[in-house]
Amino acid sequence: MRAREVRLKSRPVGLPSPENFEVAEVDVPAPGPGAVQVRNLWMSVDPYMRGRMYDRASYVPPFQIGEALQGGAVGQVVESNDASLKPGDLVQSMLGWREGFTAPAASLEKLPADNAPPQAYLGVLGMPGLTAYAGLLEIGQPKAGETVFVSGGAGAVGSVVAQIAKITGCRVVASVGSQEKADWLTSAGVDAVVNYKRGDLLAAVRAAAPKGIDVYFDNVGGEHLEVALELANPFARFVECGMISQYNNTEPAPGPRNLIYVVGKSIKMQGFIVTQFAGLRGQFHKDMTSWINEGRLRWEETVENGVENAPAAFVKLFSGANTGKMLVKLA
Repeated sequence: MRAREVRLKSRPVGLPSPENFEVAEVDVPAPGPGAVQVRNLWMSVDPYMRGRMYDRASYVPPFQIGEALQGGAVGQVVESNDASLKPGDLVQSMLGWREGFTAPAASLEKLPADNAPPQAYLGVLGMPGLTAYAGLLEIGQPKAGETVFVSGGAGAVGSVVAQIAKITGCRVVASVGSQEKADWLTSAGVDAVVNYKRGDLLAAVRAAAPKGIDVYFDNVGGEHLEVALELANPFARFVECGMISQYNNTEPAPGPRNLIYVVGKSIKMQGFIVTQFAGLRGQFHKDMTSWINEGRLRWEETVENGVENAPAAFVKLFSGANTGKMLVKLA
């Protein structure tokens, strides 16, 4: 099999550009004992990947110059030398950014035989969905009647957070960057949606959350974090999932000017990495599929086509061009 892959050509400074990536064509070897050959159907691009483009220690190793990037993917087995997988099976891997690969069968996860579209396992039923589920329920611990504020509310994580918060009986306020995203979240049941690109964010969130904020799910950082601190109720819980507004900074951003509220309001603020909650995957899948089948949870996808367009899809994450999960369709 011949397949194209996307490699990191140079380390971005600030916002990544097409010049930081290159596409190469390679031979995908036939599988040896215990291995399978896979043709990818879908791949994911996610904001956390920006951190892997820096040459620094983190919770995942940095991408290497001249090597194919990595990320979530769903593919179909083409050839198998392992009894656990057969041609035609759908599998999930972290070998995205390429059209095909050969790998040990034990390193892949066979998708369940359910009615969900396979790409859902890169979004609502995959890592972004588990991030939302675990972060909100385990750290945020929302209680019926409380107010939950979600920044980046129309993204792959934020949109699931907002809907789970509604399922738990909370009032939900979400921030978005366009009227189209606001309309979609409103149709999904979110109580109040604020367009952060229009006017005074603090005033808008204050009006949308007149009783203050009990849980803040942070995907954006920066001004959003300061607003949440200002409006937080005593004993509020801050779920620090991401700060996409700062991922492309060339210098460290100033910290929140009102961080002192953490003390006076007894705020609990906790960051997390989704892999820390891997033990919840079984319950997560059970709850999510139940809510989806009941019509209580919806999702959106933004799709680019072709592995050569994966870098452009990735860069679009930082301008808010996606609604829901950003995906690249490979076949």
